[in-house]
Amino acid sequence: MTVPGRRSSTFIRLLRSGFTDPSAAARLLDADALAAVRADPVLLDALGATADPDLALLGLVRLAEAQPPDELPGLLDTLVSAKPLRDRLLGVLGASEALGDHLARHPLDWQALVTYEAADLHPGLPDFERGLADAHDPVQLRVSYRRCLLSIAARDVCGTIDVAETAAELADLATATLRAALRIASAAAPADAAACRLAVIAMGKCGGNELNYVSDVDVIFVGEAAPGTDEGKGIQAATRLASHLMRICSETTVEGTIWPVDANLRPEGRNGPLVRTLSSHLAYYQRWAKTWEFQALLKARAVAGDPDLGAQYIAAISPLVWQAAERENFVADVQKMRRRVVDNIPAAQVDRELKLGPGGLRDVEFAVQLLQLVHGRSDATLHSGTTLDALHALAAGGYVGRADAAQLHDAYRFLRAMEHRIQLYRLRRTHLVPEDENDLRRLGRSLGLRTEPVAELNKAWRRHASVVRRLHEKLFYRPLLDAVAQLTPGETRLSPRAAGQRLEALGYADPAAALRHLEALASGVTRAAAIQRTLLPVLLGWFADSADPDAGLLNFRKVSDALGRTPWYLRLLRDEGAAAENLARVLSAGRLAPDLLMRAPEAVALLGDPEGLQPRTHEALLQEVLAAVGRADTPEAAVAAARGVRRRELFRTTAADIIGSYGTEDSPAEEDHGALVDRVGGAVSELTAVTIAGALRAAVQSHYGDTLPTRFAVIGVGRFGGHELGYGSDADVLFVHEPREGVDEQEAAKAAQTVIAEMRRLLQLPTADPPLLIDADLRPEGRSGPLVRTLSSYAAYYRRWSLTWESQALLRAEPVAGDADLGGRFIELIDPLRYPMEGLGEDAVREIRRLKARMESERLPRGADPTLHTKLGRGGLSDVEWTVQLIQMRHAWAEPGLRTTRTRRALYAAHAAGLIPTEEAQILDEAWVLATRVRNAVMLVRGRAGDTFPSEARDLAAVARYLGYAEGTVGEMLDDYRRITRRARAVVEELFYGA
Repeated sequence: MTVPGRRSSTFIRLLRSGFTDPSAAARLLDADALAAVRADPVLLDALGATADPDLALLGLVRLAEAQPPDELPGLLDTLVSAKPLRDRLLGVLGASEALGDHLARHPLDWQALVTYEAADLHPGLPDFERGLADAHDPVQLRVSYRRCLLSIAARDVCGTIDVAETAAELADLATATLRAALRIASAAAPADAAACRLAVIAMGKCGGNELNYVSDVDVIFVGEAAPGTDEGKGIQAATRLASHLMRICSETTVEGTIWPVDANLRPEGRNGPLVRTLSSHLAYYQRWAKTWEFQALLKARAVAGDPDLGAQYIAAISPLVWQAAERENFVADVQKMRRRVVDNIPAAQVDRELKLGPGGLRDVEFAVQLLQLVHGRSDATLHSGTTLDALHALAAGGYVGRADAAQLHDAYRFLRAMEHRIQLYRLRRTHLVPEDENDLRRLGRSLGLRTEPVAELNKAWRRHASVVRRLHEKLFYRPLLDAVAQLTPGETRLSPRAAGQRLEALGYADPAAALRHLEALASGVTRAAAIQRTLLPVLLGWFADSADPDAGLLNFRKVSDALGRTPWYLRLLRDEGAAAENLARVLSAGRLAPDLLMRAPEAVALLGDPEGLQPRTHEALLQEVLAAVGRADTPEAAVAAARGVRRRELFRTTAADIIGSYGTEDSPAEEDHGALVDRVGGAVSELTAVTIAGALRAAVQSHYGDTLPTRFAVIGVGRFGGHELGYGSDADVLFVHEPREGVDEQEAAKAAQTVIAEMRRLLQLPTADPPLLIDADLRPEGRSGPLVRTLSSYAAYYRRWSLTWESQALLRAEPVAGDADLGGRFIELIDPLRYPMEGLGEDAVREIRRLKARMESERLPRGADPTLHTKLGRGGLSDVEWTVQLIQMRHAWAEPGLRTTRTRRALYAAHAAGLIPTEEAQILDEAWVLATRVRNAVMLVRGRAGDTFPSEARDLAAVARYLGYAEGTVGEMLDDYRRITRRARAVVEELFYGA
């Protein structure tokens, strides 16, 4: 009798044995079918040793209740007296609900687990073929398949075979199943079987002898007509047989399905014929195949059908596979394949993806296959379709570090074991780690984690995934460093040839130079060399992600040579997570940013500061520049200090632009391209303004001391006044002065001209810093007019002589330096000109349109493609800006929002005022932003300004990468540019020309 309030001893024992629902378990143990064994302590202990004791007990009761009366005693007697059978049967029942269902439907199949002979421990293909021999239709085949699968699962969960052996047995069972399915299909259509020869080539995990419990079985079919049969009719017969084979395996029957047979890896995929002749296969692979197809063929294995035809196929395609690394587009294809494809995984599932998620199985498999393709052309020991065997061969040959290979080997085995046990539970194709606590508990216990199964499982899984994530890229690069550093005598290393092959495959155009740089950086026993050996494997991967890996590595060597003796440089890269990746992106994105950095390498420190890439305020910059100018002894030193600030801040701006455009592993690329453009334009314009202010202060101090005889202001016009300067833009300005009280006007004019000449001289002195060119050609009368005028002279000119184009040029006029009051009065003077009351008259509108048409026909450079010229081309900057400016001059008198020097703000204001429809405004904005980004990209990549796309392929690819296009999609970039600007031109025709 149980005392009230106390648990029964059975309940407590069940709880201690691992049952999560002891009450339900007690009721199951009371089932009549288990009456003969329920008191046997061996049974309860055995149930407690399974992955899920509750599931195992339920499966056992169902199996016992399904037994014919004369068979039940034999089951129960064997269960308590034969430990191997007990462990196998209960192990399967506790790990697989699906196989428990199978045993309940086919209650005598448990006898397949009774034998425990040596051959039974490791059956081969012939054993599975015998197991399927009596299956003559799809239903029988499924039952026989499950019976064989039962024996594999039993050996797996009991630890008789390891994860690699399990995968190999599953592949053998799949091979036997394909042969049985072809036998059934041939028996159903003997005429077709006689008319052709058909070979089935296994691909993927089946071909690699590393199949999952539930997976698509990838195949390719090769067919030939039988002697005396027309080739067309023979291939049709083979196609019917192949289609029937696929249905036999894939279709759902009363016994369910086996697995889908997937033939989409064949030439042309699902669009190509299901069966081809051998010659047709070869013609396709020799002419049309892509690199990924040769990667897939690494695992090709003839498994069923005509053995001679299958062997001929393997012999014919094998040389093509191992020559793939010599193909013209191999590097570009590899760089595309190296970028993880996780876009199709729902965001909520990425962290539970065993196969495709970060640190998943695909990372290991891809890395191993890529290294096989690169080095297998000269080393036949690498020609294995099995991932773990290939990894072992790579380590033995020195292509992968032994320690790295060992860690990857362990991680891959653990992740595959997780995948196997997840799929075994319900025999469903999935790679997602479950979220349910009970499922995680069963999974952890099935892997031998018994103390805290859920916590231990999550910890082990995260640890192994972290290993894969960390080593995935280093796997390619660490042996390169071992090859040049040669620190461990006697260890097998990459030969120089193999190292060069690998660098070439990863996008390095000059492998020999790259190896020299690596040797210079990583050789020796110094602390710096040791840190470099830690950093470089990751940096090399980031360089390889760019359009010019060679330049990235060379620039890194230059920076390291310049800063190598400073105590903080390598420590910054090692310890500040973002600094190293930011530096790699900046150094490999083009010439401008590295050139700026080389002139002052200490600016690297900006890349490790979370706030280091944020633009500084105008006030802070102006204060720093004027303070530096005030401390200088000579005007040359003063402006050198100002230009030094400009150079540092230009580097800050270019670095932020590159990192925002490329993105990093922790921070995606900036999606708002307009915001990027605005930040660059604003930052460069502010820099130019404070540099001019510093040069003005230096010029005044050197010639006149503290006070200039005339008030003096610099007015920014064009892109400068619009806060839209690019990296390569000149500074368009107007100069205005006003004599101080009591100063002769001629003396004042001479003083103003002296200061301007001195400013221009100082800003163009040859130094290590980029020059700043001041252009005053937009002044009244252009180059024929005086360089500087008084405010009253401007007023007189504009009142009497001003032309429409000059009023248009003043739309972007804004004071940038000098006397703020004078600059403000200049703006008051010109506002009525640029924002005329009642807007422009029709004559003025016609004049602007005529000038624009003339500019289009005369100013476009000879030979330039008008569809790709960012400034004067169709739908480019000029088109958009003139359209917006015409709207400003017609409507700004009545719409205050249009009174701005900035193109995008004026465009938004025009839309807000109902002057431009929403879609047209978006089209113009998109084209203007894109054209501006292209100009910025050209300057970043080439180090010199340009208004059209570069002609050199590598520069063009770098521009594409900056704009967010993947490797090998330059054509797509140019097509997009033409499409976007063509749409913009259509809007310009309507809004500007009134078409």
